[in-house]
Amino acid sequence: MTDQPGEAARFLTRNAVEALPEGALERQLARRQPLRVKLGVDPTTPDIHLGHTVVLRKLREFQELGHAVVLIIGDYTARVGDPSGRSSERPHADPEQVDRNAATYQEQAFKVLDRGRTEVRRNGEWLDMPTEELFRLARTSTVAQLLERDDFARRYAAREPISVLELLYPLLQGYDSVAVRSDVELGGTDQKFNVLLARQVQQAYGVEPQSILTLPILPGIDGALKMSKSLGNYVGVTDPPEEMFGKLMRVPDEAMPIYYRLLLDEPFDPSRPPLEAKRAMARALCARYHGEDAAATAEAQFDRLHVERRAPDHVEEFAFQAVDGEVHLPALLSDAFGISRSEGRRLLSQEGVRLDGRPLDGGTLDVPAAELDGGLIQLGRRRFKRLRLA
Repeated sequence: MTDQPGEAARFLTRNAVEALPEGALERQLARRQPLRVKLGVDPTTPDIHLGHTVVLRKLREFQELGHAVVLIIGDYTARVGDPSGRSSERPHADPEQVDRNAATYQEQAFKVLDRGRTEVRRNGEWLDMPTEELFRLARTSTVAQLLERDDFARRYAAREPISVLELLYPLLQGYDSVAVRSDVELGGTDQKFNVLLARQVQQAYGVEPQSILTLPILPGIDGALKMSKSLGNYVGVTDPPEEMFGKLMRVPDEAMPIYYRLLLDEPFDPSRPPLEAKRAMARALCARYHGEDAAATAEAQFDRLHVERRAPDHVEEFAFQAVDGEVHLPALLSDAFGISRSEGRRLLSQEGVRLDGRPLDGGTLDVPAAELDGGLIQLGRRRFKRLRLA
């Protein structure tokens, strides 16, 4: 860490994709005044995953250099839906669900941010504005300018619908920067249009335009697509340590360099054996969010399941009921593991379900309850339940 503007700017931008306008952040730092650094998040889901932490960790770096972080919970913009990267309009968000998500999202963000140095605001404070003020905001940009966005341009060229509400979204986000008088705004590369447009909105309201930092988007554990809960390729910061460790061990070798760079802030050593590198990464991230002891326990369980092929030491019991002395396996799997019955049938047909270590026959869906009582049922590689007849 340093208090020299040039060195501080290089430190803060070292893993950013773009810092715009060029040299602006260093000039701001040279004033030697605490900056107001903004991040806006729409709580469309309740949980934060490791992809979100890339930007949150950058905010923490600003905090450690003495700057003020403004975390804007987009309780109002979430009802509109950010069109960034979308090929169609987002479904309407339920306001009550948005409020519930906002509460958990905010608490999870403090796993990364310093709570005492974070100003949390909800943009419903200022976006529930009079119609006259909304008209003033709408005059700060043009439809032609908004249609320059890549996602809007693609949809417009394909003659796919774009709602007026979606067109308003970047302006509403820009007004957030006016309301909190942000000096710097952070976002993923998919947010570049929005955070740049915010500079124009600030100028229209007589506020000094912010500088921006865009950060890389972390791929999911499939190594291909953006990390997303909806795609199932995510690692949540509140995932149990055993689950977090297991998921991280599935990251493809080719994705390891970006995981090391964005999550561990250290270079990846290509000469290191891939399995060893993954273990080190999984241990470090489990320790960061759950502590060293939990990380060691998670690694030991991973070894039991995947190296020694043994069951975990502690397995949750599941009480099941029989009908005329028999149990329908797809229904049992659905109740015990929270999957659909069709998914249960598919896993059974692929020998993906084991009872006391032996694969269950996918052709036999109804089995005597006595054969299951007391047995250890395993779904996939990591999920176990001890069955007890109720």
